Amino acid sequence: MKLVLTQEQQDLRAAVRSFLAAHAPLAQVRRDLDSPAGFSREIYARLSGELGLTGLIVPEEYGGAAAGHAELAVVLEETGAALLPGPFLATTFAAIALTRAGDKELLPGIADGSLLATYAADPGHVPNGMEADVILLESGTGLLAFEAAEVTREPLETLDLTRRQARVTATGGRVVTDDPATLAVIRDLHAVALAAEQLGVIRATLDAIVAYAKVRVAFGRYIGSYQGVKHKLADLHTTLEQAESIVRHAAWAADDSPADLPEAAALAQAYLGRACFAAARDSLLLHGGIGFTWEHDAHLYYKRAKADEVLLGPPRRHRARLAELLEL
Repeated sequence: MKLVLTQEQQDLRAAVRSFLAAHAPLAQVRRDLDSPAGFSREIYARLSGELGLTGLIVPEEYGGAAAGHAELAVVLEETGAALLPGPFLATTFAAIALTRAGDKELLPGIADGSLLATYAADPGHVPNGMEADVILLESGTGLLAFEAAEVTREPLETLDLTRRQARVTATGGRVVTDDPATLAVIRDLHAVALAAEQLGVIRATLDAIVAYAKVRVAFGRYIGSYQGVKHKLADLHTTLEQAESIVRHAAWAADDSPADLPEAAALAQAYLGRACFAAARDSLLLHGGIGFTWEHDAHLYYKRAKADEVLLGPPRRHRARLAELLEL
């Protein structure tokens, strides 16, 4: 089991963090929210071309880097912390599914960034469904692929403005896989990927609260000096440490221990979903009145955390699955 990042993984994290800080700061995120697509296609293209992130786990023969889920988790932690808008997570879900199913047709386009794809279990809530060129939808025990021209799409009003959704109506479709076991693995890998993004949100909210506690003065003292605030920050730090261990273990299982993946994935979503939302909620509370304003960024993390909490089903569903796997 590997819970500590290698030097290469640390270098990858530093490169992604530096790129996002330079080209996708929260000021840019806010500008993207007002754009027709809701994200910057230029930034997405640079993620593909300069960093090769859209093809990170795609096999080399299809233009990818053939990296592991541990590396993917490192990247998604950073995009989560930066609240990167757009279809990166959705396309990553699609890449995971196509790679695991052995479907080679769409992988080169995903790897080079020319093709936007998405994946959904429910056609009523498809992440980035309006922008996607290809939509993967679960159907019973199988997975179907639809070209954009084959579906009818309707934009939805969403809580998380950084990740738009659509209602999709589709018939027919090309079968990607009809193997229930393969579909189950794909779902587990998605759970691990989403948990990595949630870990990034937890880290970013904690960093913001700590920074604020050092400069905000109330009743003649920095609020970070009050015992109640110290206790809350200590609790959040403990949550972050636990969340990181869970994500690192789940990513290791995804790469090196398939037998451990179902339990690790269920645990990741059972814990990270609630922990991420709790951290974002506490960020709002500890920032006081300013945290509830549109001008402050705390509400953006709050909305991403709530949307992520239910993206793959509510935490109670994952807790029930974990209990079943553990025969409790």
